[in-house]
This record gives sequence, structure tokens and C-alpha cells, in this order.
Amino acid sequence: MGQNKLNKLELTWIGKYDEDKQPLEPRILIENPEYSYGEVETGVLPNGKPWNGNMLIHGDNLLALKSLEQDYAGCVKCIYIDPPYNTGNAFDQYDDNVEHSIWLQLMHARLQMLHRLLSEDGVIFVQINDDEAAYLKVLLDEVFGRSNYETTFYIKVRHEDRILREDIRYQLVMEQVFCYRKTAKYIPPRRPKEKNPLDDYEFDIEITSTPLETINIGGYDVEVYNPDSWSIIKQEKGKGRLKQYQIRGSLITQSGSAAEYYEKYLRARREVDGLGALYKVIGMGINGDGLGYRYIYQPFKADSKNGFYFQGKPLKVKENKGLPYPNYYDYVQLFNNAGYEGGVDFKGGKKPEAFLTFILQLAGVKKGDLVLDSFLGSGSTAATCSKLGHRWIGVEMGDHAYTHCFARICRTIDKTDDTGIGKCLECENGHGFRFYELAPSLLKTDKFGNLVINKEYNADMLAAAMAKQEGFTYSPSADIYWKQGFSSESDYIYTTTQFMTVEGLAAIAEQLKEGESLLVCCTAFQKECRHAIPNITFKKIPQMLLGRCEFAHDDYSFNIVSLPEVEGDYEDSGEDVVEKEDAASQNSQQELF
Repeated sequence: MGQNKLNKLELTWIGKYDEDKQPLEPRILIENPEYSYGEVETGVLPNGKPWNGNMLIHGDNLLALKSLEQDYAGCVKCIYIDPPYNTGNAFDQYDDNVEHSIWLQLMHARLQMLHRLLSEDGVIFVQINDDEAAYLKVLLDEVFGRSNYETTFYIKVRHEDRILREDIRYQLVMEQVFCYRKTAKYIPPRRPKEKNPLDDYEFDIEITSTPLETINIGGYDVEVYNPDSWSIIKQEKGKGRLKQYQIRGSLITQSGSAAEYYEKYLRARREVDGLGALYKVIGMGINGDGLGYRYIYQPFKADSKNGFYFQGKPLKVKENKGLPYPNYYDYVQLFNNAGYEGGVDFKGGKKPEAFLTFILQLAGVKKGDLVLDSFLGSGSTAATCSKLGHRWIGVEMGDHAYTHCFARICRTIDKTDDTGIGKCLECENGHGFRFYELAPSLLKTDKFGNLVINKEYNADMLAAAMAKQEGFTYSPSADIYWKQGFSSESDYIYTTTQFMTVEGLAAIAEQLKEGESLLVCCTAFQKECRHAIPNITFKKIPQMLLGRCEFAHDDYSFNIVSLPEVEGDYEDSGEDVVEKEDAASQNSQQELF
């Protein structure tokens, strides 16, 4: 590895710095109308791009996240994931016993992608147990930055006496949920106080005679009243009422406060003025509550050590700011009962809807915000979001994307599921979703070892894939056939498998307006076309794609259990890269389609 990597403090593992790693292929998503369900809400994403509705994606979640990157980068408010814990106990859905280095590599790649999808004010929650928690924490520090670590929530998920296996040495009852923000723009919510502190302003002082004397003490004129000439009246809470404070503890150390004044000047007057004496300190606190005075009194009982004072409602007080959330919760009962939620059985990992509701609350998710779970499992996160009316994206692999996630969310939409947090809330535009499949790799290897265009791709799929490869938004025009996508208001892309001729190019040029440009991606074209029109650029597929990313690789899942191969040491091998480039160039000469 390079010297810069050696000087950086980070977690390392076998295969992390493989020099021949290629970027992921940005696959297109293909809607499966048979499994899309309900009335689908549409709208606009924070980046101004269209929101086409809630999404249930079937396929490898790393490839799925890559497919979302172009349109959804910086748009996700809350991410919750519950990845395989790597405990050594295999699930039906995931291999939960992979070699440690592989687990780190798989998680690192996904966290990097999730970081790009998270909004600037977004937050991610990652649930794990002790087996990989320490390593995961370091990974999250590396990807999100240590300064963006918020806290670790400790969740009690099992009862300490409910032991299902007697051969284990220690009963694990706790799991951890790491919480990281994207940037400092995320502001954690506050939990409401059980009692509004402003409710304590409920007293008045009634004075029935003139003061015994008026004296100057500590720079203030002070009216002194005997105990028989005043009384405390409890009133309805509201404006103009006073709050009572006992003078003790940290109050005394507050500079300029009534408590400090009592300690300095009035406590010693107890013997002079007697128990229960009232002092009206003129001019104190005028900028605090606006009353222009403070009432301070001596205790009524001889064995009482502390005096008291009254203060009005502060002029600049914020109404009930709330308290910070604690980082420990006992959710044993919820997790014990989660097996009944959603009407689907899911061994080893179903999360209660009430718990996920709490996560969404911590994230500060509001109407229109987007929630992502790329380890959807039984569909708990998507079902919870549907019930609460939040936008969501869920990703799952395997048949249970149909048998569990699809079936559960459909019951939620139909309001036939009253388990968990109850039935679906009313929503203006419905809670439906679109079901997507990951497209196969755009290029596949033929019998000669060359990468060729996948024959499973039809013309529309190819056009969409090339638009994504080139960073264009795929949006075919209903009127102009060659306007298949755009990167700006004046830059377009056109993909075709037909042989491009000068005559065909001329027909396009006639429709091209001044200031507009066009990228043409095609399998073959007349050489005269290349420089015929200044604002039309030609690229040849698949040659333009070779070496750009890793094609013909469909499995980046946690089902991979083999160790990565290691050859030599971590220093530069000094191998001649020209040979690789020549090989790629040779392959690019193949004519396809």
C-alpha cells in the first residue's frame, strides 16, 4: 500500500487495498408491475429530481445502493440497517458466519455507499451485537468521521433468565445501535419533559401593610416586612405569576442572582429581622423577568437552613426545550412479541415496529423525508414507515422479498394488519409502492472471453443503462425519438444499436436547436459522422465501457465465505500496467451487436 495509507490511523484487513478493484456497475432498476402495489405517492426529492414512489428492491443490496446513487445521493434523511452480526449462526437469508476480513470488506463497501446517499442533515443507525461491534464502530468512524459520532444506544432485547441454550457461557441480553450523523446540520430531537417548567409559575405575594423600613443593602433599596404583613397566594398558572426557589446548591454561585444576594447580605440578618421576614429588593432582575424587583424571605422555621426567593417568568425563556434522550432502553417485551408482527415468520432478526418508530423519532423524520433500509429482512422498516406515512426505500435479496416483505407491506396498505403499532394511518396520496428488480449486468463475457452487450437487454433497457453510465437522467421524449435522457436543459443522450449514417445524423441535426448538444452512444457508425456536427459527440459501445467498472459480477452478498487471496506483501509490485491496458485495448476492437 502507499505511504499515505500507512500514515493513516484506520482499520485494515486483507483485501482492503487491492489495487485491481474496479468500481461497482451502476445497474438500472426494472419495475415489476405484478408486484407493485397500491396507490403510489409521487413528488419531488430534495435535489429537485422526481420522486416516483416508495420502492421495494429485490437484489444484492450493494448493487441496489449503487443503482440509487445517481438520483438519491444526499436525499435520505434516515438510514436504519440491521446487517448480519457474524455470530457463527447461519440464517436462511444470510450467511452469518463469514470470515472476519470478508465481513469487514462487505460492510465497508456498503457504509461508503450509504454515506453518499445520506442527506446533510441525515442520520444513520446500525444495529449489531458484541461479535463485531468494536470493529464496526471503527469502520463507522472511518467512513462518517469520529466527529460525527452521536452516541451508542444500548438495547435490552432478551431477558436474562430466558435461556434457550444451556451450553453457552454467557447470556447476551444487550445489542448496540450506533448513531452517526452526516454533518453537524443534524440536530437531535429532545424528548418532552413530563411537566412544563413554566407550570411552576403559580404564586403571588400579598402585602397587607407598609414596610417596617427601607434600607440600602449591597447597592439595592430593600423594603423589609415582618411575617404578619405578607402571605403567599397560590393562583392559577399563567402570566404574571411567580415561581418559588429554595436558596441552596448551585443557585448560590450564580453571579448577580437573588440566591447569591441572600447569601452575601441577608442570611446574616435573620437574627435582626426574624424568621419569616420578607425583603422586596427594588431594581433586581429587571432584565430577567421585567418585574423590577425580587421577593426574598427568611425561612419560617428555626431549624431551616435556607432562605427562599420568588421570580417571575423570564422574558427570553424558550417554551419547554425538552430533555436529551437517554442511551439505554429495555425493549425485551417488544422483541419477545415481535414474532407476531406483520403476519410473517422471520427467524433471527425481526425488529418490533414500536422500536423502529422510536428510531424514526430520534432521526427527526418528518412528512416528505425519505427512510432507507438496505437489510430489509421481514419488511419491518417499510411496514412501519407505511403506517406512519413516511417515504421509504427497502432492499432485500432472496425469495423472502416476495414471501415476506411484499406480503407484509401489502397487508399494511390494505389495513388488514393491526399488529405492531396498529393499522396504517390515513394518508392523502396512499401508501403504495413500486417493486423493482435489479437488471442483469450490461456486459457479459462471451465464449472467447470478451465483454459483449448482454442479450437480455432490449433497446429501452440499453438506453436507460447508457444514460446511467454517462450520468444522464433517463427520460425519453414522447415527441423526439433521440431525446432519451438529459443532464441539463440543453444536453441530451441518444443510444441506438442501429448503424449510424451521415444521412441519419443530418435528420437529427435538423431538430437540434441552437445551444443544445447530443451524446450518441451506438454500436457502429460511419467514420464521417464523428466530426460532422460540432455539438454532436459519438461514443462506441461496448468499447466506451471497458475498464470503467466491474461487469458480469452479480453477487456481492454476505453469502461469500471464501478467504480473499493474498499474493506478496503490501508494497507496490512494480508490475507493468501497459500489458493490462493493451489487453483492454485488444478487447475493445471487438464488434458487437
